[in-house]
Amino acid sequence: MDSPDNSRSFRPAYRLRKTDEYSSVFAFRKAVRGRFFILHYCPSGGVTARLGVVVAKKLAKRAVQRNFIKRMAREMFRHVRSTLACHDLILRVHAPVAAATRADLRTDMQHVLRRLPR
Repeated sequence: MDSPDNSRSFRPAYRLRKTDEYSSVFAFRKAVRGRFFILHYCPSGGVTARLGVVVAKKLAKRAVQRNFIKRMAREMFRHVRSTLACHDLILRVHAPVAAATRADLRTDMQHVLRRLPR
């Protein structure tokens, strides 16, 4: 079994949950933009990166799409969390994703995560 520091799970400690946590990241006003996603970030005082995901109904009409994007974001974060700086992150969809393929979405997520300052 992995130690907590090397864990590949998506534990509650790795999530943004409260409105204040989201508000503080948005208020910091730093972001990395991709084709479909914007990654908002804010340095945190914690020991690891934390993630929140925002998928608007306006840009992903069907619940199936919104849930898929959230699952994909959590999965990608789970694999790269240990390499990221201690930031609070919010991955937000900013372009319609109806015509996008899974590969397009995955590539764009990887792109914005790679551009995140260390």
